[in-house]
Amino acid sequence: MKRWVKTESKQQQAFINQVINELKNNPDKLDIIRDNLSYYREQQFLKRGFLLAIERFDWVFEASNDVDQICAQILADDYIGKRLRRYPLLYKGVLERTY
Repeated sequence: MKRWVKTESKQQQAFINQVINELKNNPDKLDIIRDNLSYYREQQFLKRGFLLAIERFDWVFEASNDVDQICAQILADDYIGKRLRRYPLLYKGVLERTY
């Protein structure tokens, strides 16, 4: 039995690419992601997948503080990269919206 794999939409891909560009231009924005991780970690009811994404991001930050390596891990086509891209709330505040 073949397992169905959800692919990322073009909108999701565009958002992640914008986040990556912003992080490379302003590495200080990694602190926004760290703040988001600690905020969501404190929430009482979160889906298991979201909690796993937070845990995987912790692993990435423990492994390196280099923005290029972190961005490469976010874009990686492996389990951790896919998990990190699945939850855009983790990147809330990285992109500055002008309305």
